[in-house]
Amino acid sequence: MKHSFLNDAFFKGLDSSALGVEAAETLPPLCYTDREFYEFEKEALFNHEWLCVGRESWVKEAGDYFTTSIIDEPIVVARGRDGVIRAMSSVCQHRAMLVAEGQGNTRAFLCPYHHWSYGLDGQLIGAPAMEKTCNFDKKDIKLPQFKVEVWHGFIFINFDLDAPALAPRLTALEGVMAPYSMATLNGPAPDRNIKFPWNWKVMFENNNDGYHANRLHGGALHDFVPSRLAAFPDDLPADTAGYYRTNGTLHADASFNPTQKAILPVFPALGEAERNRMLFVNVPPTLSLVITSDMIIYLILRADGAETHLMDQGYLVAPGALEDPLFDDKLAMNKHSTAAIIAQDLHVDEMVQVGLRSRHAIRGRYSWQEQAQREFNGWLVRRYQETWARTKPAA
Repeated sequence: MKHSFLNDAFFKGLDSSALGVEAAETLPPLCYTDREFYEFEKEALFNHEWLCVGRESWVKEAGDYFTTSIIDEPIVVARGRDGVIRAMSSVCQHRAMLVAEGQGNTRAFLCPYHHWSYGLDGQLIGAPAMEKTCNFDKKDIKLPQFKVEVWHGFIFINFDLDAPALAPRLTALEGVMAPYSMATLNGPAPDRNIKFPWNWKVMFENNNDGYHANRLHGGALHDFVPSRLAAFPDDLPADTAGYYRTNGTLHADASFNPTQKAILPVFPALGEAERNRMLFVNVPPTLSLVITSDMIIYLILRADGAETHLMDQGYLVAPGALEDPLFDDKLAMNKHSTAAIIAQDLHVDEMVQVGLRSRHAIRGRYSWQEQAQREFNGWLVRRYQETWARTKPAA
């Protein structure tokens, strides 16, 4: 009989991943590969933390909705006739058929299987041929609801209806984010439901990592963002729900295209400091932002297995940028130039996942340029250890 590796010693051993970056070591490889650990992680993270699911602009009008999923939970997000954004399970409370798929605009959600219908608030409003069913009242049935909060235009949900609010635990990020006025920004339709064969943390860590920037990505299209100019705040509170890093650039308004300069409008409120660096903001376990002076790339990571995840990727640009007749061409320039960089990242992520399965994978050490990884570890380890203390089997 296989004995679980999840025990007091394992979780005590995670202390070393949350030390200062000069002493810390990586998480155990099993945290990225093991199905049992992933099931534990659902309770430690996803059942109680705030999860980004999209942008407020995806549901601009009453009746607009979109669907998504995290840890295999089907979710529908809709704006009601009262203007309120609600998130709920899209699982019909009759026979578990999904009542919504994709995105669109509707007056109600009609289950295609047996035509049970639900209002935009999730309340059951129609159930044909149920008049002979004992003790059945439509008023008693509603799609399960989730807690919702909008932060800088991003919609977050929480499966835990008693969870504390998100925004008060992200105040440490407000100063660096304020000049971008992110809540007011828009962009082209995102690419959604991109499937990757590696653990969500591998992706999140790569997004955090400035150490590899001009090593893996060395060349004319990346050398102007050298790893040696990475900088990390030293005043983040211990209970912060997010963190950030900056990376200086060798010239102002640096951008990943053949001109090496911004070709889209620069965000109007940026000062000299913001125009001479890039900003990377992370709200684990789902949202990662790459911010330049003229464009914001947002990545929404959605775990769906021990060694797989889904991702939604989109762009936000300065007010008025979308009206430029050449916007699509300018964005295409950026996308074409970053394609090779992204391909390098994705190949590394896939090969890291292969390496993590090896008997020779160890708990490695960090460079000072990987401080953001330690911040991520600190966020994870506290939640892992607190959940283990709360849920471990009785002795």
